[in-house]
Amino acid sequence: MKIREVASILEEYASLLYQESYDNSGLIIGDPEIDVASVLLAVDITEEVIEEAINKGANLIIAHHPVIFKGLKSITGKNYVEKTVIKAIRNDIAIYAAHTNFDGIWGGVNTKLGEKLGLLNMKILSPRKGELKKLVTFVPDEHADKVRKAIFDAGAGHIGIYDQCSYNLHGSGSFRASDKSNPYSGEKGKLHFEQEIRIETIFPKSLQTNIINALIDAHPYEEVAYDIYPLDNESLRAGMGVIGELPESVEEKVFLTDLKKIFNMKCIKHSSLLGKKVKRVAVCGGAGSFLLQKAVSSGADAFLTADIKYHEYFDADMKILLIDIGHYESELITKDIFYELLTKKNPNFAIYFSVINTNPINYF
Repeated sequence: MKIREVASILEEYASLLYQESYDNSGLIIGDPEIDVASVLLAVDITEEVIEEAINKGANLIIAHHPVIFKGLKSITGKNYVEKTVIKAIRNDIAIYAAHTNFDGIWGGVNTKLGEKLGLLNMKILSPRKGELKKLVTFVPDEHADKVRKAIFDAGAGHIGIYDQCSYNLHGSGSFRASDKSNPYSGEKGKLHFEQEIRIETIFPKSLQTNIINALIDAHPYEEVAYDIYPLDNESLRAGMGVIGELPESVEEKVFLTDLKKIFNMKCIKHSSLLGKKVKRVAVCGGAGSFLLQKAVSSGADAFLTADIKYHEYFDADMKILLIDIGHYESELITKDIFYELLTKKNPNFAIYFSVINTNPINYF
């Protein structure tokens, strides 16, 4: 496979359209047309990680955090970012970052964290608006099943835990074919009425091109009529954080002890204990304190995230147990996500997990 094909696998799952405006996800270094020898999966990219890739014969590194995050005005090796970039280029190693686009989708970082905690009945904590569109098209009765299947296979029709969702209405469509046409039915120059089914379904805007192409390929008409409407609905498959429930309520100290084991941590920072059991839990990998009030209003007993500032612990205001599990610790799971995606497509190259601990925070 070429690098662009590997990138396509990642972006079909988590479109770059879902990354935040400040982010730099995607192929950062390297020629997309180069064949992939093997892949190294990491959370961060440092000189040590580049050296690890060299030793393993990997010419593509897929990491969660972009090594180039802010603009570079020079590349002279004056800091770790520039040194890493130079080392990667010198050794023909491509770098791909899958960052906030994997944070902000269902099945991404936060969903996997929830699964690791054993949460049930999960849903997105802060759904995104404006991510959905509606497709309306008109199909002859005998071709409706084929067209529906094509657009569903392309990613349309998902509503929460349901798929292949559509609304179908029988009616009569009219058209008159010109002399230059090759009509599916009717005669040139004569008004024709065709019994059709109006099919309506929703889709994420990131899949619009694929879905329209699938519609046109499956549709029997020479000219396919369709409408696309923007929707203001909250997306059930895009947004930040998740919230769910533990199988059983547990005491706060028991919950904190379990977290230390799950995330292999020496210590955990948290707000004041509330003296009640934990059942409903909100999660956001990385720096997610901006979701604190959303977690409170959603009825969470505890909120797990990272990079919590001093004054933000006051904002918990004895309404929720606020827990900092560490930025690096909360995003180690990204390597598993990348591995599952790539192996599902049966790539013909080796995939390695980086063993370098790039966490800049140490505990004594």
